[in-house]
Amino acid sequence: MSGWLGLTWAGAGISVAGAGIALYNRITVRQLVASPIEVIEPVTVCVPARNEAARLAGLIADLRAQRGVARMSVVILDDASDDDTFAVAVDAAAGDPRITVLRNETAPAPGWTGKAAACVRLADSVATPVLVFVDADVRLTPDAIAAAVGELRRRRVALVSPWPMQRAESPAEALVQPLLCWSWAATLPIVVADRSLRSSTSVACGQFLAFDTAAYRAIGGHASVAASATEDLDIARTLRRAGQPTVLVAAGRLASTRMYKGAAELDAGYTRWLWSAYGGTVAGGATVGTLAALAYWLPPLAAVGGHSALRRVGLLGYAAAVTGRLLARSTETGGPLARTDVLAALAHPFSVAAYLVLWARSHRARRRGTLRWKGRAV
Repeated sequence: MSGWLGLTWAGAGISVAGAGIALYNRITVRQLVASPIEVIEPVTVCVPARNEAARLAGLIADLRAQRGVARMSVVILDDASDDDTFAVAVDAAAGDPRITVLRNETAPAPGWTGKAAACVRLADSVATPVLVFVDADVRLTPDAIAAAVGELRRRRVALVSPWPMQRAESPAEALVQPLLCWSWAATLPIVVADRSLRSSTSVACGQFLAFDTAAYRAIGGHASVAASATEDLDIARTLRRAGQPTVLVAAGRLASTRMYKGAAELDAGYTRWLWSAYGGTVAGGATVGTLAALAYWLPPLAAVGGHSALRRVGLLGYAAAVTGRLLARSTETGGPLARTDVLAALAHPFSVAAYLVLWARSHRARRRGTLRWKGRAV
């Protein structure tokens, strides 16, 4: 019993520490908010889109409604889609002179991911001092682009990564999607990390990125991360290694996205890239999995099956894990939590289990050479 109690204390300690970091981030992480200041410099918004006919029109409508960026232009690249992405983009643009729709017919070169190749094609035609990348499934309020550019200039950095709220509209999504924000919000004090040029502490979300164009070009842009499965994180790391600061802001009040729709799409999406986590090694993932079991499985098991001190420690660990999850979600949304957020937080041990299963499936697919995304081999 004493051995189990010691292990449970260790797991509870990790959970409590995570909740403490999540609380610190909830208090200190900057929320992206609308600014009354007009952006006067030219800004180009780049949208890579492959098989996004069902989602792209909504983003284009949002971009056309942007305010506070009088000299904004938009370039959309239909990246050899198999659906009606190009026609949808042209129709949604409705002749708006600020919007250019391009069509790419060629596959990425060997050693390139489709996303990196599309971003390079988009950026090649840009001459404005600010370059913004937005994914086709992102939805923006009218002040989102101006706020992101304002943050970029106010902080005097090479990259601002506004973290959109991850919408979750199915049980599988609610179980897994909030883990993206929780993974950094409960482990890394962002304000401290953003004062550093240490590449290992950079955080970025490729769904919405605002670059100083000169800094972006100085590192070679997305060509510098051509083969990366997580090009957003790696381009932030590349900037920091070059001495260029990057920062993260929570953008849930101005930007949101439903990254994957349903369990099947979520499975395919995470399987595509999760193998690259923890250095891309099985040993790294196994270490993280062991710590996750200690922190997020053992305490709730002790709370249910233990007695006396073991149960109390288990309850402490489980309560801390749930609290950390809720604080992370609150940081992401920038507002009140929904009932589904609370239920998902209570199911946190199952969320961690689902994540580890996805990680294992991703590694297996990587070994077998069966990784695919949107009809392309990865």
